[in-house]
Amino acid sequence: MPKLSVIIITLNEEANILRSLESAKPVADEIIVVDSLSADHTVDICRNFGCKVFLRKFDGYGPQKEYAVQQASNDWIMYLDADEVLTAELQQELCGLFTPPGSSSEALPGPAPSRNDPTQISGFYVQSSLCYMGKILRFGGVGKEFHLRLFNRTKGGFTNEPVHEGIEVEGVSGNLKGRVIHYSYRSISHHLEKINMYASLAADGYIARGRTFSRFWVVVKLPVNFISFYILKGGFLDGYPGFMWSFMATVYNILKMAKTIEKSRETQYEQTNS
Repeated sequence: MPKLSVIIITLNEEANILRSLESAKPVADEIIVVDSLSADHTVDICRNFGCKVFLRKFDGYGPQKEYAVQQASNDWIMYLDADEVLTAELQQELCGLFTPPGSSSEALPGPAPSRNDPTQISGFYVQSSLCYMGKILRFGGVGKEFHLRLFNRTKGGFTNEPVHEGIEVEGVSGNLKGRVIHYSYRSISHHLEKINMYASLAADGYIARGRTFSRFWVVVKLPVNFISFYILKGGFLDGYPGFMWSFMATVYNILKMAKTIEKSRETQYEQTNS
């Protein structure tokens, strides 16, 4: 059976990283951490846990994650955010697919593992659920998201996007039943900080591709986005956390367009006056 490398990128994640590492330990032959020069105790926590830690200046999510892939000893890679946790069901499935650390016969208690064969499949989609304001959201577009998280690096890898990067592989992909739980936001203030950062990165990506937006479209998209998240995608069914998530998701979508307009004007001004 093949072995599995879990990769994680970090920046000031001392509040989250140990929980993530503990969930990965039962299934990972090795854990690779690429840290973007954290100012807290993230690196110390990872090293003490036995991870292989590499320090690298951040230059975009796609490049950073692909660098982590390159440091792995195994071809099969599982990507995990520093604020994510593997559920027991997903751990069991992974132990059925790969040689667990310590012993090929080691297994975790739980349901029977998936019958997917990693020798015939290039990657696996994993369901991700967001825990927001203490509640695992089931609606609003984040209750049942599937992302390609587990893949054979000989068949593909991460795209080079600075934000909203993805994994692309050649060949057949399967689905796993277990989930990853995402504890992405500690508070409203933390959520706003991340929205501002991601919106800036997204705007840079739009500018690099020559894309822009009209101010009218920004105004129109605000109510359309909120109705989509809160009504059409059922965010209201998640109560107050669902309302706040729908509101914040709308703010992010509007802000990345507004920042693109702003950056486009700044670029045009610099070119005109250079």
